[in-house]
Amino acid sequence: MSNGTNFNLEQRTFLFAQSVRSYCKKVTHSIINIQDIKQVVRSSGSVSANYIEANESLSKADFIYRIKVCRKEAKETKLWLNLIDIEDKKELEPTKLLLVSEANQLMLIFNAIIKKSQ
Repeated sequence: MSNGTNFNLEQRTFLFAQSVRSYCKKVTHSIINIQDIKQVVRSSGSVSANYIEANESLSKADFIYRIKVCRKEAKETKLWLNLIDIEDKKELEPTKLLLVSEANQLMLIFNAIIKKSQ
């Protein structure tokens, strides 16, 4: 199931996870933020990892399941990004908005893949 589009989306999900990590390094590490940062780092990486696994799947059902997991993890990433407190660092707001937007776009892409694959 691998083609040029898959590679681009694989790269895109990887870069998204990297960008989330870069953003988290700049956020104030308060007690509450540390817990949310752990979650957002996990879920953003899981989007990429599950997309790789989807492309390696042995059946159509497994592929669809993995893409659904990607969509769920992207949705969770959006939640955690919105929960991280950046009140003391307002300059991070544009980056946060870009990351939330990318999480949303990934959700829509995975949704389209699911609909197309069924």
